Amino acid sequence: MSPIRGSCLCGGIAYLVTGPLTSALNCHCSMCRKAHGAAFRTRARVAAGDFRWEKGSELLNYYESSAGTHRGFCRIYGTPLSSRFDFEPAFLGLPLGALALSAAMNAPRPHRLTPPLLLPPDSHL
Repeated sequence: MSPIRGSCLCGGIAYLVTGPLTSALNCHCSMCRKAHGAAFRTRARVAAGDFRWEKGSELLNYYESSAGTHRGFCRIYGTPLSSRFDFEPAFLGLPLGALALSAAMNAPRPHRLTPPLLLPPDSHL
C-alpha cells in the first residue's frame, strides 16, 4: 500500500497513513453533523501504529465529545483530523475529507457536485 497523506485546511498539521483504511462509513448522527458542519461525516479506521503526525501536532486540540471519544481538530481553522477512543486505543478514526486522495481517485476536477439536498418544507435554514 502506498502511504496516504492528510492535513488540515491551513496546512499547519500534516499526517501520514502507512496501513490500510478500513470500516469506512458515513455517520449522520447529530454529533457528527455538528462537528463537521455537514449532513454527515465520512470516516474510516486505521491502526494507531500505521498513523503518525508529520508536523504541527502542537496545533492539535482534542474535545471529548462523549465519554471516551476524543475528536482531534486544528485549533487554527477547526479541521476535524482524527478521533481516538479510550475503549479501543489500538485504532483511530480518520475523517476522509482531510486525506489527500484526489490524485489517487483520478479526480477530473477539485470539486464534486451532487444533487441538491431536499429539505422538508418546514426547515428553517
